[in-house]
Amino acid sequence: MIKQYIKNAGKYMKVNVQNTSMLHYWKYFADGLKYTLIISIVGSIIGIILGVLLALMRISKFKPFSWFSISYTEVVRGTPMMVQVLLVYFGLGVLVNIPALTAGIIAVSLNSGAYVSEIIRGGIASVDKGQSEAAKSLGLSKKDAMVSVILPQAFKNIWPALGNEFITIIKESSIVSIIGVTDIVYELNIVRADTYRGVSPIVVAMVMYFVLSFTLTRVLNYFERKMNHD
Repeated sequence: MIKQYIKNAGKYMKVNVQNTSMLHYWKYFADGLKYTLIISIVGSIIGIILGVLLALMRISKFKPFSWFSISYTEVVRGTPMMVQVLLVYFGLGVLVNIPALTAGIIAVSLNSGAYVSEIIRGGIASVDKGQSEAAKSLGLSKKDAMVSVILPQAFKNIWPALGNEFITIIKESSIVSIIGVTDIVYELNIVRADTYRGVSPIVVAMVMYFVLSFTLTRVLNYFERKMNHD
C-alpha cells in the first residue's frame, strides 16, 4: 500500500526542467552591460568636466576656490565609494525622488571628478612654463592661453593616466548595484538566485569586465601612439 502511495504521489511531483545555462540568461547580462556602459560613459564625461573645473580652482589665486577644491578632493579620495553612492541616493532622496540609475551616475561622476582633477593638475604642472610665456607674448589672455595652449598639451601628457581612470570607472561602477541599479553585478546576483549556481554567473561577469577593460586599453593605446606620432 505504501509503495502504491509513493508511486501515485510521484506522478504529481514537479520536475525541474528549467534551463539554467548561462546562455539562457544572456538577456540579463546584456541589460547589465548596457547600464554599466551608460554609467561609465556618462560618469567619465561628467568626471572630466568636473575634474577640469576642480583643477583650475585648485591652481586659482582666489583662495576660496582653492580651498574648496582641496577639501572636495580630499574628502572624496578619503572615503569609500560605497558610502558616497549611499549618501547621494539616500541624501538626495530626502529632497527629491531620484531614480537609482541617476543617483549612481551622479555618485560615479563626483568620485571620478576628484581623481581626474589631480591628474589634470599634474598635467598642467608638467607643461613647460615657457609655453605660458610664449602665449602671453602673442597677446593671449590667461584664459585663452589655458584653453588653447596649456590644456591641450596637458591632456596629451596625462592621456595614459586618464585611460587608467576610465578603466577604473568601469570596474568601480559595479558598486552601484547596492542601490538597485541593474548593472552587471546586479544581474549576476539575479541569475545566481534564479539558477542556484554560485560560480558560473560570477565567471560570466568577470569575463565581461575583462573584455571591456582589455578592449578599452587597446583603444586608448592606439590613440596614445597616434598622439605621440603627431
